[in-house]
Amino acid sequence: MPGEGLGLDEVLSAAEDAAPVESVDVVARNLEKRFGASDVSFLFVDVVGQEVVRLPRAGTTAESLGQAQRIRLPESRYDQVLRTQCLLEEAEADGACRLVAPVTNRGDCVGVLEMVVPHADDTVRDSVAQAAHALAYIVVTDRRFTDLYHWGRRTTTMSLAAEIQHQLLPTATCCEAAQFTLACGLVPADDVGGDTYDYSVDQGSLHLSITDAMGHDTASALLATLAVNALRKCRRAQGGVLEQANAAHRALCEHSRGLTTGQLVRVSLETGACQLVNAGHPWPLRLRDDRVEEMSLRVNLPFGVPAPEAYEVQEFSLHPGDRLVLITDGMHEREASVVDLPAVLHDTSAEHPREVVRALTDAVRHACGDSLTDDATTMVMDWYGNSRTGRRHADAGSNT
Repeated sequence: MPGEGLGLDEVLSAAEDAAPVESVDVVARNLEKRFGASDVSFLFVDVVGQEVVRLPRAGTTAESLGQAQRIRLPESRYDQVLRTQCLLEEAEADGACRLVAPVTNRGDCVGVLEMVVPHADDTVRDSVAQAAHALAYIVVTDRRFTDLYHWGRRTTTMSLAAEIQHQLLPTATCCEAAQFTLACGLVPADDVGGDTYDYSVDQGSLHLSITDAMGHDTASALLATLAVNALRKCRRAQGGVLEQANAAHRALCEHSRGLTTGQLVRVSLETGACQLVNAGHPWPLRLRDDRVEEMSLRVNLPFGVPAPEAYEVQEFSLHPGDRLVLITDGMHEREASVVDLPAVLHDTSAEHPREVVRALTDAVRHACGDSLTDDATTMVMDWYGNSRTGRRHADAGSNT
């Protein structure tokens, strides 16, 4: 009867026992048994951020995968769910209810879970929300073992440079923690070659990097690979921002003839004190007390310039409520120069960083149209410190 079936802990266990391509079906069968749900499906957000793709049930042939339903995302019910991070309930003609829940892990929007149930009360709604949250963890875990979840995000042809580039990026574009929320974005997502962003959290620090390798092709993607992995190698050996900068510079000088600009930031999770190295990169923007300002910093030479190493660490502090924005030059050069970045940041001051990234990249994409040839990358971080009073977008917009 409806309401019976596996509990949430058993769902996770059953998903672990299933093949990686079948774990979503485990959640679907659980909801079907417990609540008499029908038409249960998971929809991916595509890599470009313009469509959602309905994942076929396990056992689907390769030909059917190619015919999977694609739905335009902007202004759809799925867009509403992803923006608000709230479960959506709609009445069906036969008296049943359609439920759509965000599938999100630490602020990273993986997709949505959709179904129709005979009726919806608080128990059903809470259970569906919990199932969607569990599904996020399942997908994040299982996508390491199969290309299925990578396929689901591709609605356009990826260039070789973009394929290389995306392997450099963190698997999650958003990260929420007690002290901060971070979101990142890059356009054009299906034809990039040069820009990267990276982040890592350890017990005492948040590490950020944003780089722009010379060129816009496969060669620049390979140059970016060299720079990013030199930075990671040093960071994972507990090197500071100065050591990381020197490591990237030496790697490019020894193994390539290209240049890469970059900005490295280390944020103390305890105090908000920041250390920064700027290697020929655009200045950061900071929103503080409703005022957006460009942070005027000393600019060192890009990584790979055949000159003596001369990188320097600069220091500044973040206050609870600050919003820090890192960009590459594609966000404000050529056609993108008409975009008033401070105005966009001011207008979206109450939004989640995920939505701020979306607004910034959409503005650049709109300004450039089909002529967007330069990569444009941004990282937006809200800093709360050890007090949640600095949160401007509140917990209602988050699903952690």
